[in-house]
Amino acid sequence: MQRAERLLDMIQSLRRRRRPVTAETLASELDVSVRTVYRDIGALVRQGVPVRGEAGIGYVLDAGFDLPPLMLSPDEIEAVLVGMRWLSERADPVLARAAEDVVSKVAAVLPPHLRPILLDGALFAASHPGDVPTDQVDVAAVRAAIRNGRKLSIHYSDESGHATQRMIWPIGMTFYERVRIVIAWCELRQAFRHFRTDRLTGLVALEERYPARRADLFRRWQKEEERTKEEWERCKREGSGMQANAEGSVAA
Repeated sequence: MQRAERLLDMIQSLRRRRRPVTAETLASELDVSVRTVYRDIGALVRQGVPVRGEAGIGYVLDAGFDLPPLMLSPDEIEAVLVGMRWLSERADPVLARAAEDVVSKVAAVLPPHLRPILLDGALFAASHPGDVPTDQVDVAAVRAAIRNGRKLSIHYSDESGHATQRMIWPIGMTFYERVRIVIAWCELRQAFRHFRTDRLTGLVALEERYPARRADLFRRWQKEEERTKEEWERCKREGSGMQANAEGSVAA
């Protein structure tokens, strides 16, 4: 790898992270020595790239720094292709159409020798089965509320058909093979809850912003999910131990 190419890859590696990254991690990604990383960081700083940090702690690229548009590599083009094909199969109509627009916009700026990788690409995302539940509300409004940190008033029908009305603070959405799940703080339950978009029977997007930063709420949700997972794993281990003891007793 040429040094100029390596320096660009290093900037990209720093740019994709929000937290400091160690020289050891950069060295592993770029397949170079840690000493080379130190030299390259020094070269970037001398050229005016706002890299902060120090050896042993990590490096971070200051916000606001950017490079002129760079050409995508074949691997990056294929990543765009598979991701957009996956979304076109599983997203709401507005987001699916946006995925198609992304492909066309990327194709418009690719040089002729790279365009076939995108337009005639041989990498696919499996189509979902025909029994995928249908949404009854505009899911694009949910995504807009997530971006803007605004409350949603929803009517929801659970698995048993019981209908409730909730006021929620949407903070994220997870895409599964057949359904989409809204991650939200529920004012009624005073806790984080998950809502399937196909079970939303009514939705009103409010102008009122919820009184917390979405990023802070998302971190709280992640911690709760981690605790729940750890508790589940502990119960499974204890259950396996109890079963083994029981089988041992029977054998005796």
